Amino acid sequence: MSDHPDGQRFAASIEAALSAVADRLRQARRALFITGAGISADSGLPTYRGVGGLYDRETTEEGLQIEEVLSGEMFSRRPDITWKYLIQIEERCRGAQPNAAHRAIARLDDCLERVMVFTQNVDGLHRAAGSREIIEIHGNLQALKCTRCRHEEVVADFSGREVPPRCPACGGILRPQVVLFGEMLPEEAMERFINALQEGFDIIFSMGTSSVFSYITQPVTFAAGSGVPTVEINPSRTPLSDIVDFYLPLGAAEAMTAILARAGIDGPQRG
Repeated sequence: MSDHPDGQRFAASIEAALSAVADRLRQARRALFITGAGISADSGLPTYRGVGGLYDRETTEEGLQIEEVLSGEMFSRRPDITWKYLIQIEERCRGAQPNAAHRAIARLDDCLERVMVFTQNVDGLHRAAGSREIIEIHGNLQALKCTRCRHEEVVADFSGREVPPRCPACGGILRPQVVLFGEMLPEEAMERFINALQEGFDIIFSMGTSSVFSYITQPVTFAAGSGVPTVEINPSRTPLSDIVDFYLPLGAAEAMTAILARAGIDGPQRG
């Protein structure tokens, strides 16, 4: 850490914020964690664009935007193109393991009355870490369903599959149960989330998300205006940074490890 007075004050302010957040967490019974691609950075997953934030090129080999090839419209016309990039994304996720941030959130299930994870990620790492109540609002890459019949399956990875993969029951085209660009968010999942928000939380964290969608920002903004402690953990500032009670310009793993340590929460971590 820098010996410059400004650097020392900055470090002190972060230390104070970490301690304050830990104190609020100790007092909480119900916590909500809203997470995006940034929480998986320490698991080796890049925070790029695309489904789950895993694509950084300006255009694809077809000369199209990634949002176009990963859209519901493209899947209906050219599922082979959409599947080509879904497989690339899955290959980037393959072998990734939950990091200290995922495990810290899962650890809180043993300490609090309720811990809900509302994630934009499709990498399945919250589930792998052992969190019990998860809403994967953009779906899960490993859960497949047939577009023709009722067949569903869960796969470890996409290796060795034909493109596009076919249903073993009817020969129809399979698709992962993820929300592609231009598609509606799942109603049942959103209803669960809204019901949980109405039941109330004692503290809300926004972690590793750029906070550009209203369903991410509104719960935090409403909570902040209602006196519920709000925390943003993100190395980069977002539209929420000036709204939350505590903004921590840190990586998710570093921040959550420090918060739990200050809250006196230790012991074996699941996942």
